[in-house]
Amino acid sequence: MTKKDCRYSRIMAETNSATSEKKLVRIDISSDTVCPWCFVGKKNLDKAIAASKDKYNFEIKWHPYQLDPNAPKEGIDKREYYKKKFGSRSDQMEARMSEVFRSVGLEYSISGLTGNTLDSHRLIYFGGQQGLGKQHDLVEELNLGYFTQGKYIGDLKFLLESADKVGIEGAEEFLKDPNNGLKEVVEELKTYSGNINGVPYYVINGNQKLSGGQPPEVFLRAFQVATS
Repeated sequence: MTKKDCRYSRIMAETNSATSEKKLVRIDISSDTVCPWCFVGKKNLDKAIAASKDKYNFEIKWHPYQLDPNAPKEGIDKREYYKKKFGSRSDQMEARMSEVFRSVGLEYSISGLTGNTLDSHRLIYFGGQQGLGKQHDLVEELNLGYFTQGKYIGDLKFLLESADKVGIEGAEEFLKDPNNGLKEVVEELKTYSGNINGVPYYVINGNQKLSGGQPPEVFLRAFQVATS
């Protein structure tokens, strides 16, 4: 064995040792793809993960929640929908979300359509079957498109483009049958969303529970408590 081989072996041994010493943080997230605070929470969670990846290994699973299960599948103009739902408060809410999104480096857009999110949750479930990393990346793509680019969360083309960007295979065939993933999504809605009143909602290692678009430092404290 050469000196170079020895050095490589030593480095790998140290790396493996460091990895084995990391504590595991499992995070179950209930979220809806038209919930702006869910995206803000994700961006802050990602910051906390990046800041503590040397201490922990992470396993993140996304679970469905529907803010409006009766929202139209064909879509409705966002401003029209929000004005109907929130009345005069809708303009203030838009200004507030624009401010919050800028704080995480994004430009909030209320252009385009909103509507039923069931197909997006079916796709997120499907993505998770191909890897939790792909599922996490898919949620990012869906949120970016919907909240910053005026994409419609119920548009098949947009869903397939998002799946393709993160390397999810077979999405078109899966989504074309409306029954694919439906049972699993309904079961997860009961299991993970049946006893909560809003999203985002996080369960960390089964014992630490957080809600709302928390800042990174809150997640970091929760990681510490959950692994102690």
